[in-house]
Amino acid sequence: MPTISNTPRPGYVYDSTDNVWYPIGTGTHSHSEIASTIVDAKGDIIAATAADAVSRLAVGANGTVLTAASGQATGLEWATPSSGGMTLISTTTLSGSSTTLSSIPQTYNSLFLIISRITGNTSNKKLRCLPNNVNNLISQSGTKGNTGQKFDDSYIQLTGDADISRTDIENSWQLLITNYTSSTSFKPFQFSGFFVDQVINPAVNYGGSFRSNTAITSLVFDLEGTNTFAGGTVLLYGVK
Repeated sequence: MPTISNTPRPGYVYDSTDNVWYPIGTGTHSHSEIASTIVDAKGDIIAATAADAVSRLAVGANGTVLTAASGQATGLEWATPSSGGMTLISTTTLSGSSTTLSSIPQTYNSLFLIISRITGNTSNKKLRCLPNNVNNLISQSGTKGNTGQKFDDSYIQLTGDADISRTDIENSWQLLITNYTSSTSFKPFQFSGFFVDQVINPAVNYGGSFRSNTAITSLVFDLEGTNTFAGGTVLLYGVK
């Protein structure tokens, strides 16, 4: 039986293009690798600076995100993410015969309002919201309790066709107005909520449109203009 040797011998492979047998595993060889010493800290990354060239990009601060940046050597940088979500613009206590939220910033995509704990001084009336204090440009439809309704009215009727119980603070609404900065199209809105009237405790869910091409810069709240507010709060948020 032949002796088994550990001494390596070259193998060959035939190249039909130049009609030559070439040895395998012999001759000059070159190898390259990225040295582990190029990185220094947890979170460092390796990025290309040019063809066949790499460099270390140090880890960014907590909360930053990796962003393409052609002006940087690696073409990348750590940046603070763009802000989004909701920003509280104002907190307003309702009082008098009407309360106006004025000078609404025009830097958001939508307005979101939380309206709660509304009470009146003299009688039970409908709670209304009027964009820009402009009459006769509201259409809305939806449900109060389990009854469908439709309105063409001057105001966003947050209580539908019902009067809110003026002494009961168990009420709350959320109102979303989109496209409010547009000067070329109408402004859709949606709201839902719950309040106490003199017959039932209805939940409301409505949608509609402010039929105006004018940007909304103010919102007026009242109790049909014939009752004054004894209390109530409106939180106004801007939505990106």
